[in-house]
Amino acid sequence: MSKSRNRGASRTKSIVLLCVLLCVTVVLGVLGVNGMALDGRGLYKLLPWLPNTNAENWPEALTLGLDLRGGVYVEYTAEQGDVEGNFANLMDSTVAVITQRLTDKGYAESTVQQINGGTGIRVEVPGVSNPQDLLDLIGTPAELTFTDPDGNVFMTGKQVKTAVAAYKDGEYVVAFTLDSEGSAAFAEKTSANIGRTLSIYLDGELLLSPTVQSAITGGSGIINGMGSEERARTVAAQIQSGALPLVLTQDKVDTVSATLGDEALTTSVRAALIGILLVMLLMIVRYRLNGVVASWALCVYIITLFWLIAVIPGIQLTLPGLAGIVLGIGMAVDANVIIYERFNEEVRAGKAVKTALRTGFKNALSAILDSNVTTLIAAIVLLILGTGSVQGFAKTLLLGVVVSMFSAIIITRLLMNLFVGAGADKPGLFCKVNRQEQQ
Repeated sequence: MSKSRNRGASRTKSIVLLCVLLCVTVVLGVLGVNGMALDGRGLYKLLPWLPNTNAENWPEALTLGLDLRGGVYVEYTAEQGDVEGNFANLMDSTVAVITQRLTDKGYAESTVQQINGGTGIRVEVPGVSNPQDLLDLIGTPAELTFTDPDGNVFMTGKQVKTAVAAYKDGEYVVAFTLDSEGSAAFAEKTSANIGRTLSIYLDGELLLSPTVQSAITGGSGIINGMGSEERARTVAAQIQSGALPLVLTQDKVDTVSATLGDEALTTSVRAALIGILLVMLLMIVRYRLNGVVASWALCVYIITLFWLIAVIPGIQLTLPGLAGIVLGIGMAVDANVIIYERFNEEVRAGKAVKTALRTGFKNALSAILDSNVTTLIAAIVLLILGTGSVQGFAKTLLLGVVVSMFSAIIITRLLMNLFVGAGADKPGLFCKVNRQEQQ
């Protein structure tokens, strides 16, 4: 009697958990399609068409790449010219300067990367319709000024020859060199203001206020107190942003229409949805109840993946990125197929459903890990060595594989255990079993 009561309580618990998980999945799915907004009072609105001040639907947080959103891209060839220094370091500084200029002007979603083996630069800025705006922004020097404690400008960025991050006396610093005119002005001001601060402004914004420790008369010096290498690199790039470290020759400039991007996105999403629905149908026909579980886990996978794409910075959704997402969906389905085939083998061998479930997952785990790890390695290599759209593909593929492993190993197993615990423990619910096999 006690065992029967415990079995009934366990079955009720599994059914309740399945209902709760189903409701959560449906709610998250609706939010994913219709949007979720956060207003100034911190209240969540479940429907985007309800009155809501200063709110954005979270699907709009998906950063669309140039090919989907439209915009301008331009390619340059870099030449060292008369500037002294290592070309690779100067190229890094040039990329940092351009990135900083675009960010300061409100183009935070822009992409600046090296191409052609490190001798060229490609700049992509979504949302810009006039190419000349972008060319003027990149080509116009930023206004860098140096002021004394009284606020008088005594030097500009034109007098700065180089500014690089360095490590000296156990801390990260910015090492800089000046031309002859700047050396004289800097020597005069530092000699007269020891113990006081000199301010550096970039386009009218205070960049730095270092304290003068000693007179700097040799035309070179350091700015300490950076704290980290990243901070030192950023400040060095900003100081040198009065002029680009390298001479850039424009090779190509083009505009991508937002209309074309919308059409491509609509077509791609429609094709992906049709493919996903067909996969779900085939899984249900082939694996019965397990196919339902796989379809459910696939919905969780898609919701989780797009949520991560929306909240993780640095990921732009591009057409190749959508291809990476679809490939990740295929990986998630492939993992389920491996699990269900192992499970069906155990059921057909005459084992109980609970035992077959435990053994099937155990036998399938190594194959799932092996296939996903090899894909992860390929995605990481593409991410490191690739550029542009290749990196977009690699990022979504990498994220998709990680989420697919979570979906297959955690979500699928949880749902199957709950279904079995709820009473769905008949072999015929999962696969076709002959009577001789059951005996």
